[in-house]
Amino acid sequence: MAITSSNADPALLAPDAAASTNAGPAFSPLYQQIKTLILQSLQSGEWKPGEAIPSEMDLAARFRVSQGTVRKAIDELAAENLVVRRQGKGTFVATHAEQHVQYRFLKLMPDTGDTSSEGPADRHIIDCKRLRAPADIARALSMRSGDGVLQLRRVLAFQGTPTILEDVWLPGGPFKGLTAERLSTYRGPMYALFETEFGVRMVRAEEKIRAIAADAASAALLDVPVGEPLLSVERIAYTYNDLPMELRRGLYRTDTHHYKNELS
Repeated sequence: MAITSSNADPALLAPDAAASTNAGPAFSPLYQQIKTLILQSLQSGEWKPGEAIPSEMDLAARFRVSQGTVRKAIDELAAENLVVRRQGKGTFVATHAEQHVQYRFLKLMPDTGDTSSEGPADRHIIDCKRLRAPADIARALSMRSGDGVLQLRRVLAFQGTPTILEDVWLPGGPFKGLTAERLSTYRGPMYALFETEFGVRMVRAEEKIRAIAADAASAALLDVPVGEPLLSVERIAYTYNDLPMELRRGLYRTDTHHYKNELS
C-alpha cells in the first residue's frame, strides 16, 4: 500500500517500500505511520480544535490504506485525548474549551462536591510582565537563557476562597500580544484562550508534586497561616511533538481541597 499526503514525511514509507531500503530507522507499523501523518495535519492547523476531521473513509482514500488502519490510528489519538469520537457525528479535534475537559490538567478537587458544583474559579492577576528567561526557566521550556518569556502570577479562588497561587512562564514568541487585560477579561479556561487566539494547543503535561509549608508571601495571598501545609505542583505542558510551551508552578491549599489522580 502507498501513502500519499501533501503533509507526508518522506521517511514515512509503506511496508513494501520500507523493506526495499537499507535505511537505519526501525520499521514502523502502517497505522503508526498514518497516526504520524494525522498528527502533522493537527500540528499544521489543517483541522482546528473543536473541528471535525475527515471521516475514516475519506482518510483511508487520502492515504490509500484500509479503513481499519485509519481506525486503529484514530483509536490511539483518541486514547491520548488528541481527538474525540462522538457517536453518530464523527471525530473531532479535542479542545480545552469543552466543559468536560476544562480541568483535564487540574487535579485539585474540593473535599465536598466536585469541580462543577463549586463553579468556575475567580481569577485575580497579580502580575504579568515580559522578561529574559532565567536559566532554570529556559531549560524547562527548551529555550536559551535570556530568551524572552511572559511571566504571570495569579490567584484562583473557588466560592470566594483563594485556593491556588500560580506562577506561569510562557515563551514570548508564540504568545506575543498576550496581556494581563486579555487574561482577566477572557471568561473561559486559559488553555482555550491559547488555542483560539494563539494557535497553541496543550496536549499533555508532566507534574512534580511535593509538600511545603506556606511562607509569609504565599500565606498572605492564600489567606492561610504561615506554616500552613501546601502542595507545591510544578507542571510543564507540551504541544505537539513534545514541545514544551508552559511552565507552571502552583501552590495549592489542602484544607478544603485534595489532589486526585485516576490511575489505570
